[in-house]
Amino acid sequence: MNIENLRNLLEEVKAGKLELELAIERLRDLPYEDLGFAMVDHHRQLRKGFPEVILCKGKTIEQIVAISQRILSKGSNLLATRASYEVYKALQPIEPTVRYNELGRIISVVQTPPEMREGILVVTAGTSDIPVAEEALETAQIMGNQVERLYDVGVAGLHRLLGNREKLFKARVIIVVAGMEGALASVVGGLVDKPVIGVPTSIGYGASFGGVAALLSMLNSCASGVTVVNIDNGFGAGYIAALINKLG
Repeated sequence: MNIENLRNLLEEVKAGKLELELAIERLRDLPYEDLGFAMVDHHRQLRKGFPEVILCKGKTIEQIVAISQRILSKGSNLLATRASYEVYKALQPIEPTVRYNELGRIISVVQTPPEMREGILVVTAGTSDIPVAEEALETAQIMGNQVERLYDVGVAGLHRLLGNREKLFKARVIIVVAGMEGALASVVGGLVDKPVIGVPTSIGYGASFGGVAALLSMLNSCASGVTVVNIDNGFGAGYIAALINKLG
């Protein structure tokens, strides 16, 4: 339930259009709903501005479907990360409008279209970083942002990045997704006067240590304005980018 839905419900009670007991029944599960294996946080949209997001990794398909049904029953939008194609197929019968971004392994359902605003750019160093970038993109989009892509412009060929510098200058928030040595976040951070969110990925060879090398490189960036999320955490980058873009 979002603030607008809550306001409408209370207005109906005030106007005598809705019986008090029926309103209480609708609000009964507002804080959370106990499914036995999950406490679904229906109050999160009121607190945070966006409903609970499902991390599919480690959950059974039955659990994911049950949680999704409860979130959707409240009229909320749905976002499920690290989702398989099998999860997507299981959700189709209960919600035909469900979307699946196969590259980003992310599922979304939009029941209440958000007001969209421009300003977020997602940049990748290489094509192999695109799955993490797509997770960030889908997250920011469902939170009300029009997101631009700029893919495969890493430091092995900086002319590709510089040839698209107008996109960098136009953006309000930039997400930079890079594996290997993770240098692209610092390069972008040194070119622009806006927040840069670095996302290290686990792409790389032995001494990249599954993304640790890129993570440490980004954390030690000399370029001001670069902040960093966890390895492969496209969702976290997209979420914070959406919050930043909403401020101005």
